[in-house]
Amino acid sequence: MKAVVTGATGFVGSAVARRLLRDDHHVRVLARPGSDRRNLQGLEVQVVEGDLTDAASLARLCEGCDALFHVAADYRLWAPEPEQLYKTNVEGTRSLLEAAGRAGVSRIVYTSSVATLGIPADGRPGDEDSPVSLADMVGHYKRSKFLAEALVLDYAAKGLPVVIVNPSTPVGPRDIKPTPTGRMLRDAVAGRLPAYVDTGLNIVHVDDVADGHWLAFQRGVVGERYILGGSNLTLRELLTEIADIVGGSPPRWRLPHAAVMPVAYVAEAWARISGTPPIATVEEVRMSKKRMFFSSAKAERDLGYAAGPVRLALEDAVAWFSLHR
Repeated sequence: MKAVVTGATGFVGSAVARRLLRDDHHVRVLARPGSDRRNLQGLEVQVVEGDLTDAASLARLCEGCDALFHVAADYRLWAPEPEQLYKTNVEGTRSLLEAAGRAGVSRIVYTSSVATLGIPADGRPGDEDSPVSLADMVGHYKRSKFLAEALVLDYAAKGLPVVIVNPSTPVGPRDIKPTPTGRMLRDAVAGRLPAYVDTGLNIVHVDDVADGHWLAFQRGVVGERYILGGSNLTLRELLTEIADIVGGSPPRWRLPHAAVMPVAYVAEAWARISGTPPIATVEEVRMSKKRMFFSSAKAERDLGYAAGPVRLALEDAVAWFSLHR
């Protein structure tokens, strides 16, 4: 099989590319000129230079391919020019789906996010059917992914053979950027997070997410969404687990959200002046007011998806960040 993977220079995309190569599929990837390609080192992939805003490169990317895994996204919880998020995540997705349709790609897996899903008010984990609207989306990243997913569902309704996966919070090796979650893990490994806020995340190994993409390609129903998650942990539980892995001390202080918000505003103001990413963002603090717990029951039932132990995922992430601080 000839497969296209976007985002293969990044964290989840590189894991998906490796999963396909493991079964001896031919993999073609999209990479911007001058991009960081460390995650492609040693991989037998065909590189097409371009980006999601370059229609000609997308046509070359999809030509003659059987499958498309659209993993690429602009994943930033703070951006000095938010319109870039929509240009990449929404309009870039539209252009890629159009190119795939013209090229006759027979099967597409689109990587969305649990950020687009609802979280029940009663504390139950969210699932694919939890009610949600655009008004519930906190920040430009979430809004852009919500709009992109709605666009994909519209294409599926019109006959494009696309399945959607919604990864939760992947951790593991090769988070080179790193992602916002990766920055938090890196700081925890270095002992720079002695305090926490009352929030929660669903943690999953990035390789399990990659397996889920392949299962969705094989068994997913066109137009359906599948959460690819792992274990629900409070932030305190997560940081305590990391402290145990590295032999450090667990976090001691719980900070109220109201105390953290001013820090985020100051950090963003300094980021605009300095040009460096803020240590905390307003969106992160707003999102942390809810425990982002989710259930992968649908993927387990319909795809045969199964996530491994969360301890292994965290150990792999800690090992990688310990070598790449």
